[in-house]
Amino acid sequence: MIDYKLLLALLAVTEERGFERGAQLLGLSQSAISQRIKLLEARAGGPVLSRSTPPQPTELGRRLLNHAQQVRLLERDLKAQIPGLDEEGLPERLRIALNADSLATWWGAVVGEFCVQRGLLLDLQVEDQDIGVRRMREGDVAACLCSAERPLAGARSLYLGNMRYLAVASPQFLQRHFAAGLEPSRLAQVPAVVFGRDDRLQHRYLAALGVEGRFLHHLCPSSEGFVQLLLAGMGWGMVPAPQVEAALASGRLQVLPGGEVLDVPLYWHHWRNGGELLAQLTSHLAREAPRHLQA
Repeated sequence: MIDYKLLLALLAVTEERGFERGAQLLGLSQSAISQRIKLLEARAGGPVLSRSTPPQPTELGRRLLNHAQQVRLLERDLKAQIPGLDEEGLPERLRIALNADSLATWWGAVVGEFCVQRGLLLDLQVEDQDIGVRRMREGDVAACLCSAERPLAGARSLYLGNMRYLAVASPQFLQRHFAAGLEPSRLAQVPAVVFGRDDRLQHRYLAALGVEGRFLHHLCPSSEGFVQLLLAGMGWGMVPAPQVEAALASGRLQVLPGGEVLDVPLYWHHWRNGGELLAQLTSHLAREAPRHLQA
């Protein structure tokens, strides 16, 4: 039989990215949580964490984390029916990976009332839409929003709609670099703004224009900061259409002439046996999210 106190220790260490903070979360000493991890490894027959900084789950650890995530969701349903079962545990926050652009645009409007009505706390992990499912595979999150359609074993994916991106820049930037008109080949020679090393939107846009290879770019891992750099004339970049509506209407930003829009599909991934709460959230997203996304 699995000792779930040992699984809680594994969850705490991975979610808090360290033994000391994981121990604090559970109200334990660092020595005590280390002993729980060692006992879990002895019972599981191998290492569950690599002793790196921060600790990373092994393949065995990821399997245990995936199980623990699903158990925690099912336990929430049971505790609602039998409150006396609630003893030691982690804070009841639903841990979700999603892309920064969704968080900066439609996510809050869609899930806000749902969370208020159910007293649901979220632990949001910001990841690029191309790799969010990796966090779920590693057992780090209970659900994710990403551009990958294929679900993991034991999970389902649901298409919500497309996030529409526009290639934009400030009038000053366009005048400085493209006064005579946009030349696609020159886009690689002037600065772009890229969210992070996993952000491939600008690469896709250039490829659609027939431009391959490396290009100059800033790295800015902030949705708000990304737009601020564009407004400052520091580069061009791909931005969700709703995020720049006001700036386009006022003329502070302009769509690159002759450029195409880029639609990125968004899929909601969730465990099949994730409990009533996750099922309700999935139904809510299926109903409300398409109103904010492109078909």
